[in-house]
Amino acid sequence: MINKKIESAINGQIQAELYSSYLYLAMSAYCQSLNFKGFAHWLKMQAEEEVEHALKFYNFLLDRGGTVELLAIQKPPVSFVTPAKAFSQAYGHEQKVTGLINKLYELARQEKDYAFEQLLHWFIDEQVEEEAQTQEISEILAKLGGKGNGIWMLDHRLGKRKGE
Repeated sequence: MINKKIESAINGQIQAELYSSYLYLAMSAYCQSLNFKGFAHWLKMQAEEEVEHALKFYNFLLDRGGTVELLAIQKPPVSFVTPAKAFSQAYGHEQKVTGLINKLYELARQEKDYAFEQLLHWFIDEQVEEEAQTQEISEILAKLGGKGNGIWMLDHRLGKRKGE
C-alpha cells in the first residue's frame, strides 16, 4: 500500500498535469484563432503529452494500491496577447512544473519510496527537455518581435512537430 502523503501528492500532480494540458489547449486555440496553425499544432501536441504525463502518475498510483482522486481543474486563460507572450508563459509554466516534480522527488526520498523515486527520474529528464523547448521558442519569438517573415517561418517549423 502506498504512503498517504505520497498518494495525496500524486493526486495533486495529476491535477497539475491535467491543468497543463488545459493551458496548452487554450494556447493552441488562441494561436489557431490568429491563423498561426503551426504554433497551434505544437501546443495541441503538448497538451496531449501532458495528459500522457497525468496518466503515468494515475497508473502508478493504481499499481501501488492507492486511490485516485481527480481534483478540480482551474480554468485557463482565453487570451494570451501575442504568440510570443503565450510561449513565454509556457516556459514559465514548465519551470513551475519542474519545481513541483522536484518537490515530489524530495518527498519520495524523505519517505524512502524508491519506486516513486524511480518514476520521478523519467519526469526529471522530461522537464529538462520541456523547459529547453519552450525556452528556445520563447526566445526566438522575443527576438523576432512578432513581426516579419521569421514568425511565419517559425510557425511553419513548429507545424511539423510529430508525436513523440
